[in-house]
Amino acid sequence: MESILIHPSYFGPIAQYVALAKADHVFFENEDNYQKQTYRNRMYIYDSNGALLLNIPIKHRSTVTGEPKQAGKHQLYKEVKIENDFQWQKQHWRALKASYQTSPFFEFYEDDIYPLYHSKFENLLDFNYACLAFITDSLQLDLNFKKTSEYILHPKQKKDLRFLIDAKSKISFKHDQYAQVFKDKHGFLSNLSILDLLFCEGPNTLNFLEVQEFKF
Repeated sequence: MESILIHPSYFGPIAQYVALAKADHVFFENEDNYQKQTYRNRMYIYDSNGALLLNIPIKHRSTVTGEPKQAGKHQLYKEVKIENDFQWQKQHWRALKASYQTSPFFEFYEDDIYPLYHSKFENLLDFNYACLAFITDSLQLDLNFKKTSEYILHPKQKKDLRFLIDAKSKISFKHDQYAQVFKDKHGFLSNLSILDLLFCEGPNTLNFLEVQEFKF
Protein backbone atom coordinates (compact mmCIF):
# COMPACT_ATOMS: atom_id res chain seq x y z
CA MET A 1 0.00 0.00 0.00
CA GLU A 2 1.37 3.43 -0.89
CA SER A 3 -0.38 6.67 0.17
CA ILE A 4 -3.62 6.58 2.13
CA LEU A 5 -6.11 9.22 3.27
CA ILE A 6 -7.67 8.42 6.63
CA HIS A 7 -9.26 10.07 9.65
CA PRO A 8 -7.71 10.51 13.08
CA SER A 9 -9.88 8.59 15.54
CA TYR A 10 -10.42 7.81 19.19
CA PHE A 11 -8.24 4.71 19.47
CA GLY A 12 -9.74 3.51 16.21
CA PRO A 13 -10.49 -0.10 15.27
CA ILE A 14 -7.90 -2.61 14.15
CA ALA A 15 -8.78 -2.13 10.45
CA GLN A 16 -7.55 1.46 10.61
CA TYR A 17 -4.27 0.46 12.18
CA VAL A 18 -3.66 -2.34 9.70
CA ALA A 19 -3.93 0.35 7.02
CA LEU A 20 -1.59 2.68 8.93
CA ALA A 21 0.99 -0.05 9.53
CA LYS A 22 1.06 -1.00 5.86
CA ALA A 23 1.04 2.50 4.34
CA ASP A 24 4.15 4.19 2.99
CA HIS A 25 2.63 7.64 3.37
CA VAL A 26 -0.37 8.73 5.45
CA PHE A 27 -2.54 11.80 5.02
CA PHE A 28 -4.89 12.56 7.91
CA GLU A 29 -8.13 14.32 6.99
CA ASN A 30 -8.07 17.58 8.92
CA GLU A 31 -10.64 19.61 6.99
CA ASP A 32 -13.83 17.56 6.93
CA ASN A 33 -17.15 18.13 8.67
CA TYR A 34 -17.86 16.40 11.94
CA GLN A 35 -20.35 13.55 11.74
CA LYS A 36 -22.09 11.59 14.47
CA GLN A 37 -21.80 7.86 15.12
CA THR A 38 -18.19 7.58 14.03
CA TYR A 39 -14.90 6.57 15.56
CA ARG A 40 -14.08 10.26 15.86
CA ASN A 41 -15.50 10.16 19.38
CA ARG A 42 -16.24 6.51 20.12
CA MET A 43 -14.48 3.19 20.45
CA TYR A 44 -15.46 -0.36 21.29
CA ILE A 45 -13.60 -2.40 23.88
CA TYR A 46 -14.20 -5.90 25.26
CA ASP A 47 -15.60 -6.05 28.79
CA SER A 48 -17.10 -8.87 30.83
CA ASN A 49 -20.47 -8.51 29.07
CA GLY A 50 -19.13 -8.30 25.51
CA ALA A 51 -18.48 -5.28 23.30
CA LEU A 52 -18.69 -2.01 25.24
CA LEU A 53 -19.10 1.40 23.62
CA LEU A 54 -17.10 4.28 25.10
CA ASN A 55 -18.28 7.63 23.80
CA ILE A 56 -16.68 11.08 24.24
CA PRO A 57 -19.39 13.75 24.76
CA ILE A 58 -19.03 16.81 22.57
CA LYS A 59 -20.40 20.33 22.66
CA HIS A 60 -22.91 21.24 19.99
CA ARG A 61 -22.18 24.24 17.80
CA SER A 62 -24.95 26.30 19.39
CA THR A 63 -23.43 25.71 22.84
CA VAL A 64 -19.98 26.84 21.73
CA THR A 65 -20.93 29.86 19.60
CA GLY A 66 -24.22 30.91 21.18
CA GLU A 67 -25.82 30.81 17.75
CA PRO A 68 -29.24 29.18 17.33
CA LYS A 69 -29.00 25.68 15.96
CA GLN A 70 -29.51 25.70 12.19
CA ALA A 71 -30.45 22.71 10.09
CA GLY A 72 -27.85 21.83 7.50
CA LYS A 73 -25.10 23.93 9.07
CA HIS A 74 -22.08 21.74 9.62
CA GLN A 75 -19.26 21.97 12.09
CA LEU A 76 -15.69 21.20 11.14
CA TYR A 77 -14.10 18.23 12.89
CA LYS A 78 -11.16 20.40 13.97
CA GLU A 79 -13.56 22.86 15.65
CA VAL A 80 -15.38 20.29 17.78
CA LYS A 81 -15.03 20.87 21.52
CA ILE A 82 -15.18 18.14 24.14
CA GLU A 83 -17.93 18.46 26.77
CA ASN A 84 -15.78 18.22 29.87
CA ASP A 85 -18.66 18.92 32.26
CA PHE A 86 -19.24 15.17 32.07
CA GLN A 87 -16.70 12.96 33.82
CA TRP A 88 -16.13 10.94 30.68
CA GLN A 89 -12.38 10.52 31.23
CA LYS A 90 -12.95 9.05 34.68
CA GLN A 91 -15.62 6.71 33.30
CA HIS A 92 -13.50 5.56 30.35
CA TRP A 93 -10.44 5.00 32.53
CA ARG A 94 -12.44 2.88 34.96
CA ALA A 95 -13.84 0.87 32.05
CA LEU A 96 -10.38 0.27 30.59
CA LYS A 97 -9.00 -0.87 33.93
CA ALA A 98 -11.99 -3.13 34.59
CA SER A 99 -11.69 -4.71 31.15
CA TYR A 100 -7.94 -5.05 30.81
CA GLN A 101 -6.42 -5.13 34.29
CA THR A 102 -5.90 -8.87 33.87
CA SER A 103 -4.68 -8.67 30.27
CA PRO A 104 -1.01 -9.56 29.68
CA PHE A 105 0.18 -6.04 28.85
CA PHE A 106 -2.13 -3.43 30.41
CA GLU A 107 0.29 -2.71 33.26
CA PHE A 108 3.13 -2.40 30.76
CA TYR A 109 1.41 0.57 29.04
CA GLU A 110 -0.60 1.93 31.97
CA ASP A 111 1.77 4.74 32.97
CA ASP A 112 1.98 6.03 29.40
CA ILE A 113 -1.75 6.04 28.68
CA TYR A 114 -2.70 7.39 32.12
CA PRO A 115 -2.14 11.11 31.23
CA LEU A 116 -4.66 10.91 28.38
CA TYR A 117 -7.39 10.29 30.95
CA HIS A 118 -6.12 12.63 33.61
CA SER A 119 -5.31 15.77 31.59
CA LYS A 120 -7.89 18.15 30.20
CA PHE A 121 -8.32 18.40 26.43
CA GLU A 122 -10.50 21.07 24.81
CA ASN A 123 -10.58 19.93 21.19
CA LEU A 124 -11.58 16.43 20.11
CA LEU A 125 -9.11 16.40 17.22
CA ASP A 126 -6.20 17.34 19.49
CA PHE A 127 -7.11 14.52 21.86
CA ASN A 128 -7.31 12.04 18.99
CA TYR A 129 -3.87 13.03 17.75
CA ALA A 130 -2.60 12.47 21.30
CA CYS A 131 -4.17 8.99 21.22
CA LEU A 132 -2.46 8.35 17.89
CA ALA A 133 0.89 9.43 19.33
CA PHE A 134 0.48 7.01 22.24
CA ILE A 135 -0.18 4.12 19.85
CA THR A 136 2.66 4.91 17.44
CA ASP A 137 5.08 5.31 20.35
CA SER A 138 3.89 2.07 21.94
CA LEU A 139 4.28 0.18 18.65
CA GLN A 140 7.49 1.99 17.73
CA LEU A 141 5.76 2.71 14.44
CA ASP A 142 7.57 5.42 12.50
CA LEU A 143 4.52 6.92 10.81
CA ASN A 144 5.26 9.17 7.84
CA PHE A 145 2.20 11.42 7.87
CA LYS A 146 0.88 14.84 6.91
CA LYS A 147 -2.37 16.64 7.68
CA THR A 148 -4.59 17.85 4.86
CA SER A 149 -4.97 21.59 4.31
CA GLU A 150 -8.18 21.41 2.25
CA TYR A 151 -11.07 19.02 1.81
CA ILE A 152 -11.05 17.12 -1.48
CA LEU A 153 -14.02 14.92 -2.24
CA HIS A 154 -12.23 12.71 -4.75
CA PRO A 155 -8.51 12.69 -3.91
CA LYS A 156 -5.97 11.61 -6.50
CA GLN A 157 -2.88 9.47 -5.92
CA LYS A 158 -4.16 8.45 -2.49
CA LYS A 159 -6.23 5.47 -1.42
CA ASP A 160 -9.31 7.01 0.17
CA LEU A 161 -9.96 5.16 3.43
CA ARG A 162 -12.00 7.87 5.11
CA PHE A 163 -15.02 5.54 5.16
CA LEU A 164 -13.30 3.52 7.90
CA ILE A 165 -14.29 6.24 10.39
CA ASP A 166 -17.96 5.20 10.15
CA ALA A 167 -18.77 3.13 13.23
CA LYS A 168 -22.13 1.96 11.86
CA SER A 169 -21.04 0.60 8.49
CA LYS A 170 -20.45 -3.12 8.12
CA ILE A 171 -17.09 -3.32 6.40
CA SER A 172 -15.91 -6.62 5.01
CA PHE A 173 -12.68 -6.80 6.98
CA LYS A 174 -11.45 -9.93 8.70
CA HIS A 175 -8.26 -10.35 10.67
CA ASP A 176 -6.58 -13.20 12.51
CA GLN A 177 -7.77 -14.07 15.98
CA TYR A 178 -5.71 -13.45 19.08
CA ALA A 179 -6.16 -14.26 22.78
CA GLN A 180 -8.73 -11.83 24.23
CA VAL A 181 -9.45 -11.49 27.94
CA PHE A 182 -13.07 -12.63 27.75
CA LYS A 183 -12.80 -14.85 24.67
CA ASP A 184 -13.73 -17.98 26.63
CA LYS A 185 -16.88 -16.27 27.87
CA HIS A 186 -18.22 -14.54 24.74
CA GLY A 187 -16.07 -15.77 21.89
CA PHE A 188 -13.75 -13.74 19.69
CA LEU A 189 -14.81 -10.17 18.87
CA SER A 190 -13.27 -8.78 15.71
CA ASN A 191 -12.11 -5.26 14.84
CA LEU A 192 -12.35 -3.74 18.29
CA SER A 193 -10.32 -0.72 19.35
CA ILE A 194 -6.58 -0.98 18.79
CA LEU A 195 -6.27 -0.91 22.59
CA ASP A 196 -7.78 -4.38 22.82
CA LEU A 197 -5.07 -5.74 20.56
CA LEU A 198 -2.31 -3.75 22.26
CA PHE A 199 -3.21 -4.84 25.79
CA CYS A 200 -3.51 -8.47 24.71
CA GLU A 201 -0.55 -8.72 22.31
CA GLY A 202 1.84 -6.06 23.57
CA PRO A 203 5.10 -5.79 21.59
CA ASN A 204 3.76 -8.27 19.03
CA THR A 205 1.00 -5.84 17.99
CA LEU A 206 2.87 -4.23 15.10
CA ASN A 207 3.88 -7.60 13.66
CA PHE A 208 0.24 -8.72 13.95
CA LEU A 209 -0.94 -5.65 12.02
CA GLU A 210 1.66 -5.99 9.29
CA VAL A 211 0.79 -9.59 8.40
CA GLN A 212 -2.96 -8.99 8.01
CA GLU A 213 -4.50 -8.82 4.56
CA PHE A 214 -6.07 -5.48 3.68
CA LYS A 215 -8.53 -5.47 0.80
CA PHE A 216 -10.66 -2.38 0.24
